[in-house]
Amino acid sequence: MGDAVIVAAARTPIGTARKGSLAAMTAFDLGRLAVESAVKRAGIATEDLDDIVLGEVLQGGGDIARYVAVELGLTDVPGMAHNRHCASGMAAVQTAAANIRAGMDRVVVAGGTESISQAPQVFRKLPGPYGGVQPWLSPSHPETPDAPATDMSITVGWNTAQRAHVTREEMDHWAYHSHRRAVASIDNGSFRDEIVAVEVPAGRGETRIFDTDEHPRRDTTLERLAQLPPLHPEIPGFSITAGNASGLNDGACAMVLCDDGYAADHDLDVLAIVRSWASAGVPPADTGLGPTVAIPKALQRAGLTVGDIALVEINEAFASMAVASSRILGFSHDIVNVNGSGCSLGHPVACTGARMITTLTHELRRRGGGYGVASMCAGGGMGSATVIEVLAP
Repeated sequence: MGDAVIVAAARTPIGTARKGSLAAMTAFDLGRLAVESAVKRAGIATEDLDDIVLGEVLQGGGDIARYVAVELGLTDVPGMAHNRHCASGMAAVQTAAANIRAGMDRVVVAGGTESISQAPQVFRKLPGPYGGVQPWLSPSHPETPDAPATDMSITVGWNTAQRAHVTREEMDHWAYHSHRRAVASIDNGSFRDEIVAVEVPAGRGETRIFDTDEHPRRDTTLERLAQLPPLHPEIPGFSITAGNASGLNDGACAMVLCDDGYAADHDLDVLAIVRSWASAGVPPADTGLGPTVAIPKALQRAGLTVGDIALVEINEAFASMAVASSRILGFSHDIVNVNGSGCSLGHPVACTGARMITTLTHELRRRGGGYGVASMCAGGGMGSATVIEVLAP
């Protein structure tokens, strides 16, 4: 079978959850916008579209991809909901590429959508006839003292820092440079080709155009980061803060993948070739080290080594995992997250994996091509990685 190639991608700007520009938009709204924009950019005939695969994590367990298909009038396109926690958007791309390489599909839209602002609140009934209810979040793994089921600041942030001997200063330094890189990328237009503008409410019945990621902070300094209190002051030495962790964010990203033969037949511009991917399990307490297992696995499947990789995206769910993964795998900070990542751009959970592949693709094109790898951890002790190749434009 042929290669699975990316021929178009579109993402919304990333909004700050609950108080940001996308707070009034649902994950359904954002997903529709990203899918519609990606399809338009690809210029494909909608009757050729075989499926839509969208990552969704905190939206109640429906199927946003099918909802989007119907809303766009694509009633013969089925739609699939994908949930691998933080890696859901990346897993959606991997699933689309797998179906294409297997010859089962020729054209698939894949990505992810997230609205932390409008995520539903879930409650469960307590035992007994008058037990009442309490807030509940479906756990990613059986809880243990060193791996709480819903506190990623420990399973990803703190445990990773301890296991890889990452200091508070190293995390703050990484987060500071994440903001500086994101701001520079905004200013030099690096995101212009991937972002689709969104019309959002502006109050008093007015609207405005939102077209720039709003989470990066221009005023961040190492001194300010050093002054932030730890998230768990009761834990001796705890070094994870709001500054060296990712934000809470809203956003969506979608891309059109197709068989390389289809791309050639329709004279489509191939942005990237999906060369390989891999997912891996690690103990839940070591969730933040997931990329250190998934990346070598994906590289081996592509017949590549660390030295072949020109650019790397490792999601900064917490800066400690980006520092640790880079150090363990031997990636220079100079090639990792050159446009910023979770600490600066933010982490709209189900969207992030697809956003990373999109940003990686466009940055490699600007640099004349090469191999890149995007990777992230996911709740419950999972890691995921995707290797792409971008040919010289």
